[in-house]
Amino acid sequence: MTLYGVGLGPGEADLVTVRGKRVLEHADVVYSPGRLSRSVALEHVDESKIGDLDFPMTKDEQKLREAWKAAAAEVAPRATEGDVAFVTLGDPNVYSTFGHLRRTLEAFHPDVDLEVVPGVSAMTAFATALGVEVEAGAGLSLREAADGASPAGPDRMILFKVTDVPATHEGLVAAGYDVTYGRRLFMEQGETAVTDDPSELEERDYYTLAYAEKADLVVESATAAFERDG
Repeated sequence: MTLYGVGLGPGEADLVTVRGKRVLEHADVVYSPGRLSRSVALEHVDESKIGDLDFPMTKDEQKLREAWKAAAAEVAPRATEGDVAFVTLGDPNVYSTFGHLRRTLEAFHPDVDLEVVPGVSAMTAFATALGVEVEAGAGLSLREAADGASPAGPDRMILFKVTDVPATHEGLVAAGYDVTYGRRLFMEQGETAVTDDPSELEERDYYTLAYAEKADLVVESATAAFERDG
């Protein structure tokens, strides 16, 4: 009798973990917060098991709280009678909608047992797509860059939700960063793009990330000696 927060990974159905797939197959109902996560879940469960929850696209905090309370009221009885899954792209604990549901359940339905099934996050998928190695001892920060924001400070950053690439790029370059962008990486929905040219990504897309590294950053690992000696 458990609610499982299941990370589906970046969007390709075969990047769901073995444990995540097993939970989905055995769950009595699988709730999805959106169209993309629903399409991935449908690769692993029959549509008859899918339950939809209504989350309005708004920044009105009162409306959002009402939506999460309604979602918790829908999910809680099911999770006390059987096993329920709530799916989300990426990992349930990294920039995910699952956190809202978890906190709402803890506040109003504390009898619901919760368990998180981790998924491949956008951060690790992005590093793989770009061939960026985060080696031992490296510093890397996660930041959000919605609506043209261009946070600065850390030597290396991965930025989520880069919805205005040209504006973010301008700010990061001015702050001394080299920047590469990735859009819809390892996703079956939409067109994948990897580029360092912001003009190629002028159209806004929530599923855009950036890797920013200080232009003067010098990092040398112990194995760099192999390349010199070879």
